[in-house]
Amino acid sequence: MRQGRASGAPQPTPGASAVTHVFWDVDTQVDFIEPDGKLYVQGAETIRANLARLTTFAREQGIRIVGSSDCHVPEDEELSGDPPDFQNTFPPHCMRGSAGQARIFETTLHDALIVEPDADPADVLARIWNHGGDILFHKRFFDVFTNPSVTPVIEALQVTEVTLYGVALDVCNRYAVEGLLQRHPSIAVRVVADAVRAINEGHREALFDDWRAKGVTTVATEDAIRRT
Repeated sequence: MRQGRASGAPQPTPGASAVTHVFWDVDTQVDFIEPDGKLYVQGAETIRANLARLTTFAREQGIRIVGSSDCHVPEDEELSGDPPDFQNTFPPHCMRGSAGQARIFETTLHDALIVEPDADPADVLARIWNHGGDILFHKRFFDVFTNPSVTPVIEALQVTEVTLYGVALDVCNRYAVEGLLQRHPSIAVRVVADAVRAINEGHREALFDDWRAKGVTTVATEDAIRRT
C-alpha cells in the first residue's frame, strides 16, 4: 500500500526543490568497486565507465542524483556473523570515515546533502526545502529504506521516475528496487542493466525477469541517456 505524504512535509514548487525524475546511485563505494576493496563485487570495475557517463549526464542535464552509501560501525547487525554467511551477514566494509566508505571518483556527487539514518525526518525535510544539490542517504543495513527519511524525501520531491544503477544488484539494489515498488508504486523504475553488478551474477536474469513482471524497465546506459 502506498504511504501518504509525510505529515508536515514542505510542498515543493517548480524550479525550487520539486523534481520528477532522479538518478538513483546505489552504493558505488570504494570497498565494493575497487578490486582491493573490503567487499569487492566481482567485475564491478567493468561498469565504471558507464557509472561515469550516467553521473556526468545527470550533472550536465540538471538531474538530481539520489544516492545511498553504506556507513557502518562495528556493532551493526550486518557485520555480526562469525563467520559471515555472505547472505545476511558480511565482513566489515564501508566503515564510517574509512577510505573504503568513500564513493569512487566517477560517481562524485554535487553539493550532496548527507542524510544520516538517525536524523529526524522533519529536520531533513526542512533542509531539503532549501537544497538544490544531490542527496546521499547513509545506511547501516542493506535496505536504504531503513533510513526513515527516504520515503518522506521522495514524496516531498514529488518523484515520478527513477533511473537506478550501482551495486550490488542482488543485495542493496534489490532492496532499493523492491522498496520503491512496494512503498511508491506510482513511480516508474528503470534499472540500467550495464551499470549494475551482482555478487552472484547467476541471479541477474531472474531478478530482471521478476522486476519486469512488476513493471520495471531495464535499459542500457546509452538508452537511459537517450530517453531521459
